[in-house]
Amino acid sequence: MGDFQPSALTSYIEASKPMGVLPQDFHHHALAVQVLHNLQYQHDWTELRIHTQASLSGGPLPKHLVSGLPPHRIYVHPDEQIEMLKQSVQEKDVPSEREWVLPTHLRETWSLRKFAEVFDGIDPVPPAVDRASEEKRPFRAGKGGIGSRRGGKRLMLATVGDDSTVVYYVVHDGIVKPRQN
Repeated sequence: MGDFQPSALTSYIEASKPMGVLPQDFHHHALAVQVLHNLQYQHDWTELRIHTQASLSGGPLPKHLVSGLPPHRIYVHPDEQIEMLKQSVQEKDVPSEREWVLPTHLRETWSLRKFAEVFDGIDPVPPAVDRASEEKRPFRAGKGGIGSRRGGKRLMLATVGDDSTVVYYVVHDGIVKPRQN
């Protein structure tokens, strides 16, 4: 038997531990770092960041959140989908949007109340990492038009399994009109 060596991911999580993290909060931080690592290295997301404070109230979030910019659009609102079809715009030609990601473990139990607490603490769009990168993006905020964010608040639920597999689901705050096929 040789010496035990921690995995690269375990070393990455330990190296990213911020000063002053309480032992009871380290699990949330480690889960967020693991999901951030997966988004960055497996899914090519950029401008990633971990959030511990609610963007609306400034108070602590019930769980650490990750935000970032995916390489392509994650969600297209049904009304925007209709406009894109009318104008013959391909989904790949629409710029991606910054997204919230909620890291969870498969064994965690979630209720509507817990989701509501998370949604109550966030803006519809995560804050940009820096103004310069956001000003270069062809994203148009506001209602209407292809490329503008619609449909209220949403996040990607990142569920981590015991084998470190991460599965992502889009979760909306409220009811959303179904997509047209």
